[in-house]
Amino acid sequence: MTISLHIHGAAGTVTGSCHRLVTPGGELLIDCGMFQGSKSLRTLNYRPFPFDAGRIAAVLLTHAHIDHTGLFPKLALAGFRGRAWATAATRDLLHWLLPDAGTIQENDVARLNRRNARRADPEVSAIYTKADAEASLGLIHHRAYDVWFEPIPGVRARMRNAGHILGSAFIELEVDAQPSPVRLTFSGDLGPLEKALQHDPAAPEPSDIALIESTYGDRTRERLTEAERRDRLGLELANGLKAGGNVIVPVFAVERTQEILDDIASLKRDGALASVPVFLDSPLAGRTTEVFLRHRASLAASDDGHPFSTGDFRLTETIEQSKAIDRIHGGAVILAGSGMCDAGRVKHHLKDHLWRADSTVLFVGYQAPGTLGALIREGAAQVRIHGEEVRVKARIRSLDAYSGHADRDELVAWARPMFRELGTALLVHGEPGSMEGLAEALTRAGLPRGRIVVPALDQRFDLLHRDGRWIATPATGEAELPRLTADNASARRDWHNDYAQTLLDLRATLQNAPDDGSRNRLLKEIRRVIDSGARH
Repeated sequence: MTISLHIHGAAGTVTGSCHRLVTPGGELLIDCGMFQGSKSLRTLNYRPFPFDAGRIAAVLLTHAHIDHTGLFPKLALAGFRGRAWATAATRDLLHWLLPDAGTIQENDVARLNRRNARRADPEVSAIYTKADAEASLGLIHHRAYDVWFEPIPGVRARMRNAGHILGSAFIELEVDAQPSPVRLTFSGDLGPLEKALQHDPAAPEPSDIALIESTYGDRTRERLTEAERRDRLGLELANGLKAGGNVIVPVFAVERTQEILDDIASLKRDGALASVPVFLDSPLAGRTTEVFLRHRASLAASDDGHPFSTGDFRLTETIEQSKAIDRIHGGAVILAGSGMCDAGRVKHHLKDHLWRADSTVLFVGYQAPGTLGALIREGAAQVRIHGEEVRVKARIRSLDAYSGHADRDELVAWARPMFRELGTALLVHGEPGSMEGLAEALTRAGLPRGRIVVPALDQRFDLLHRDGRWIATPATGEAELPRLTADNASARRDWHNDYAQTLLDLRATLQNAPDDGSRNRLLKEIRRVIDSGARH
């Protein structure tokens, strides 16, 4: 039987990680993540799995982020009855993250169905509910770092520290085969060197096939010490507060929140930041912080006492507490989820603050193309939030010192131990430009360009032994499941973004028109175009 590798996500885009390995001993998945970003990209979460979930014998989860785990409850609903494996910290984080993802879907669907009812559009259903997510947690088991185990017959696996977030791992596999076992490495997401809270990633062992993330494969970042990173944060917060308004910091509930809290606490202890109130407006972030405390022995930075805390930190649990923050129009720091501004309480804070010239929005993490966060960061003059138009007058700032991903040079250095025996490197988890940048860097470092592949969504690769080494070669000569186009997979600004921008531009044009006659002529021209399109 041919061993095959199927790329069902994170192909030509950063999110949606899902890779299927078919072996004589059965099928397993590495990650089962949710697509994030533009609305067109997120629609991929609703498609049926391009494989039979009941045939999956095991799942290996690299870390807890939703773009690597968020469709696991859907997999269970579709018939998966095997075991999923993760580190203990990842399992504990998912205890909170997956049910929260179900709750978000239920709330979003309820809001959309109210809108659809007014429009006489059909109702839609959530991909899964909070209860579905909770039911799937019983399938997740844990394994320690650096310990080999057998998830399915004929396949050995071990998890190695990836340095990305608490509990993150890259996964090394050995598959029984002739004339020699096939060794595969799945990078998951790799952290940078000297990352706040996390130890540096472990070095991989020699491998035949490697899937390498490329989120920042086309760029390098300035190297900062811990003190320099905290100084940069302190300066941004101080300048934002000096402007007179509040500072809104969109954060992910896992890792980014804890890093920012830890640094703010340090700045306050050292007297480098005034004693201002800091609101953590994310019940999920509060709960995941407890997981960090439970696993604090594994952290690279673990001060005495109670980390991530100071007398001025205020966790808001209820909706009423969150709404009460809106009455504070200056002098506060508000950390709120989600990190890319596409869900959660941060959208309410943005709606309340973006139009205020004295407010500051500080981005401290990756903004996927097409998300609300990306639009604001790229300089949009107006955005739509919850169907309302909001002008962007606030100070928009970015601080890249908290990135959870290795940059180009760090990715090359991590992969270098595999070069000599590596038959194929598949670049995943990146936009086209970042993958091409990493391919060029790997080639300059000594990995032949012919061994580097950029896979397409749902592409199948057969693992073959040729000329003394194992390689992954695109499958030919057999029917494949329907393929999605690269444009669908990697759209930066989809038609939903363009539609929202068109509405904003239309309103501004009508308002600025010299008279009602001009406005009526414009609307008649738009109607003519619409009618022409309907006829064709």
